[in-house]
Amino acid sequence: MATAISSAPACRCVSTRRKRLNRLGVLILLAGLLAAALIYATAADEDDALAYEIVDGVAYPVLASESKAYRHDLERFGGKSALFADDLRRWLASLVHGKRLAVSVGVFAGLAAFACFTTARRPPHEDEPKSDDRDEDDAYR
Repeated sequence: MATAISSAPACRCVSTRRKRLNRLGVLILLAGLLAAALIYATAADEDDALAYEIVDGVAYPVLASESKAYRHDLERFGGKSALFADDLRRWLASLVHGKRLAVSVGVFAGLAAFACFTTARRPPHEDEPKSDDRDEDDAYR
């Protein structure tokens, strides 16, 4: 019985830690999804169209980065790596504008909440040995 009484505060501490991390995860998830919904509702998709092509009565934007002349000149001066770097830069830049920003915020909130939930499920670390318990030989290794 003595061990059950002495282990009760440790269980209570672990339980409190888990509750706090779970609450933090729920708070992050709700705040992130609310922010994502607000961004999605108010954002408009931006297009940096150079021109428009009309096919069967539907207007399609022609982006500057998709024009053959732009891509040819970029490849001529920088090679295939410049084309890849430009495509990557434009894709990353598109993630922080318009409706894609809302999706990015929602995904990051979900990942942060998942990290909190996963951390809450992990058992606590065992106490590390104190520095007084080490041998003098271990200090030089």
